[in-house]
Amino acid sequence: MGGTYVLVIEATRAATIEVGALGEREFSAGAYAYVGSAFGPGGFSRVDRHCELAAGDRETRHWHVDYLLGHPATRLETVITFPDADRECELAAGLPGEPVDGFGASDCDCRAHLLAVPDAPTVRTAAVDAGGVVDQ
Repeated sequence: MGGTYVLVIEATRAATIEVGALGEREFSAGAYAYVGSAFGPGGFSRVDRHCELAAGDRETRHWHVDYLLGHPATRLETVITFPDADRECELAAGLPGEPVDGFGASDCDCRAHLLAVPDAPTVRTAAVDAGGVVDQ
């Protein structure tokens, strides 16, 4: 099964992170929300990959968010899924927070799919209120 997902990420300290083709990006300490879609053949196994990378059990980075998740200054706080729902761009535009320009939106016209959010509980509540299910 696939759908849309939101990863709530905590940056425990400010860091400069090399994000693949985007190059070096500055990230302040605080909370971030990444909105992604998992409609390929593996469905939500993409989320499992992200979780493994965040836990240090995987090294290979495929997507922008993998560079953030794989950095020692960050930790994956919560995973929220929207099963069978194609809401990636809607959620990226509607969740509270400021877009991190160009991050995670290389295949659409959105400004970004990563948001610098006020705090983890605020974005988690907003995603659940929008119909998401907390998976972690």
